[in-house]
Amino acid sequence: MADKAPKRVPARTLVARVDGLFAGAGASFETRAVEALDLAFEGLAGDRHGGATRRTGGREPWYVRRTEIRNERQMSIVSRDELAAVASDMAIDRLEPESIGANMTLAGIERLSWLPPRTLMFFEGGATLKVDGDNSPCRASGRAIVRQFEDRPDLERAFVRHAQHRRGLVAWVEKPGRIALGASVELRLPEQWIYE
Repeated sequence: MADKAPKRVPARTLVARVDGLFAGAGASFETRAVEALDLAFEGLAGDRHGGATRRTGGREPWYVRRTEIRNERQMSIVSRDELAAVASDMAIDRLEPESIGANMTLAGIERLSWLPPRTLMFFEGGATLKVDGDNSPCRASGRAIVRQFEDRPDLERAFVRHAQHRRGLVAWVEKPGRIALGASVELRLPEQWIYE
């Protein structure tokens, strides 16, 4: 059988706007709204997900838990539209980015969570983020949601179920700089294909 070439989707550019910025407070999972983020190669100073390296957990079953690896999860980026759809499916009135530990919300990108790995985000102000991939929903986020809706303990697992492929993206700092609320961002999507 002859090899069939994969369908290729050419590289392209999209434009978005930063409509929310959030920073963590040390060990706290939840974040709080801020006007700007100053990013270094280690990510966001003081944020739970900052640092050049991180410890493995349930997302990396091929390593012994707590093995030190490169931190490709420095930033959590979400879409308010996707969060609203998840909230609707969970039968709650809202799902705030801060409650699930997000660092940023972007407006103007349809299906943000589906952007491919290696997408580059060039922010007005000079910072660049590189997308590692979609952010699988976790029960820690679900527990944070339950703290807001104490009469709904079912939300811990419901979030994991309903937020699949709508939980946003994780990215790492490729070029340090400042990101301000309202800044424009150019997203350069790489050429894509499916390896079969």
